Amino acid sequence: DDGASGGTISQAFARPFAGDEHRPGIRQRTHHFITLVDVIGTATSWALADLPQEMVLVVKQYRCTHSASCVCLKGHVSEDAMFLVFRHMKWNPRMIAIFSCTCKWFDEIAKRVLWKEFCHARAPKMMQDLHSSGSHVVDGNWKALGKLLIYCSGCTRGGLFGETHVPGHFVYRTRFSRTLGKCLLPPQCRTDVLYVSDSCEHLDLGAEGDVGFFRGIIKSFAVSNTKRMLIEKQVKFHPQEVCPYCKAKLWNLTQSKMIPKSASVRLDAYDDSVEYYICLNGHILGLCALMPISDSEGTKEE
Repeated sequence: DDGASGGTISQAFARPFAGDEHRPGIRQRTHHFITLVDVIGTATSWALADLPQEMVLVVKQYRCTHSASCVCLKGHVSEDAMFLVFRHMKWNPRMIAIFSCTCKWFDEIAKRVLWKEFCHARAPKMMQDLHSSGSHVVDGNWKALGKLLIYCSGCTRGGLFGETHVPGHFVYRTRFSRTLGKCLLPPQCRTDVLYVSDSCEHLDLGAEGDVGFFRGIIKSFAVSNTKRMLIEKQVKFHPQEVCPYCKAKLWNLTQSKMIPKSASVRLDAYDDSVEYYICLNGHILGLCALMPISDSEGTKEE
């Protein structure tokens, strides 16, 4: 309760918004903010009860980063409380995304802390490997990596993959494999570590048939053989499109003739149908034409 006025915490936070309800988007942002404040008020006590005494909390940041147009002008909840609440919610990505839209200060906490915790909770072994041997390529890019784990970017007609059009969408669970990633790299780059997702299948797309989208990330891409080879071949960036995960420029590995034949075999795709791009941060997004399983092949397998 707000002791000074007898109202709830969310009502106290809502007062600065009085008179602004007609500003574009203000109602939705305010509703999201008040909802999160109410969640904090009810869930913090549960999270505190589960917290070990010896656990070190997130270091508090006292420098306020509110912009002049920020609707949250009357202070904010501590980072410790935010950490506990989102840990109690098991680092729910939907709630983190809503939380990030509230104001600039919240967005910075999400980028620096919440998305990092989400990535470690979703793919702990993969995250450990990406940071092994002193590699910290993911630092500062946790939001992009979190999106890559749960989002199939699809493609727009006339974009990266010609006339194919598939809207982007979230996926419930995806397996990322180093073994599959090794098959997508040219022989000169097989020492690089590439994690690639299983194909996200989209069937019966008319003339395109059955297609599969895949995505991934190369460990320590800045010092990888793949990047060195792209530079040596003087591969040009795509003139318009950027990475859907981090907005960086993209190289086309198909044009550079760096995609081995083993890629189509491991992806169950037609020969020469695999195409993928890699961005300056090492994120990979690709497309392949999937081969249908015929009755004869099904019988042979049985």
